[in-house]
Amino acid sequence: MTAQDLVLAAVAAIFTDFDVDTAKGLLAPDYIQHNTAVPTGADPILGFIPGLEQSGIALTTHRVLSEGDMVVLHNTYANAQAFGAETLVAFDVFRVQDGRVVEHWDNLQVPPTETASGRSMTDGPTEVVDLDLTGENKALVKGFIADVLHGGAPERITTYISPELYLQHNPLVGDGLDGLGAALTAMAEAGQAMAYSETHIVVGQGNFVFAASEGTIGDTPTAFFDLFRVADGKIVEHWDTVSEIPADMAHENGKF
Repeated sequence: MTAQDLVLAAVAAIFTDFDVDTAKGLLAPDYIQHNTAVPTGADPILGFIPGLEQSGIALTTHRVLSEGDMVVLHNTYANAQAFGAETLVAFDVFRVQDGRVVEHWDNLQVPPTETASGRSMTDGPTEVVDLDLTGENKALVKGFIADVLHGGAPERITTYISPELYLQHNPLVGDGLDGLGAALTAMAEAGQAMAYSETHIVVGQGNFVFAASEGTIGDTPTAFFDLFRVADGKIVEHWDTVSEIPADMAHENGKF
């Protein structure tokens, strides 16, 4: 079973089949949890499953990408009151080792009814293609993260993002470089400037590259989970979830 197959089987056992026995066989007992509200270990997850079934929670997975022992899912959770909202869009990231799921990171956001681009937080292309370009596309996104998001050389943005085509799924940002610039300016003028300080995870497969980073919006510690689609050597589409990093967590593993 590949890492991707293993993760999809575990997620189905927890959120679709509500099968405690199957989930127990797929999760490592010392499962490392980074969801800030869930205690670490497999036992808390297994204990939640009956309640999840009763809640009527429904999972839709929009995108899957994997690299080595890492698997990223782009998900929507409906009837998600157990997680604090009616609907949540999430990136769930898993690490697999020795035939078990051993670690999990996530970032969840309530989707708005309207977005600046008119796109939802999850629509758009889903197919993983250009597998032979994985390394090249991952290097491109890493360069964008270092130069633009971390501020190393922001003037190089057109090296990475197509000036002709940049489709946006962040609810507050319009399409194109103009839309991105306008949103960043508005945030700064409102005292909510966005800054990335460290990128902890980068996973690439074909035309998709995912990154999990921390930073701030204004003075608030913030997690940024970003997914980029690359075509013809440029970043042409972007999805994300953004959430505050709380000071108090249900474990000592941290957000990352």
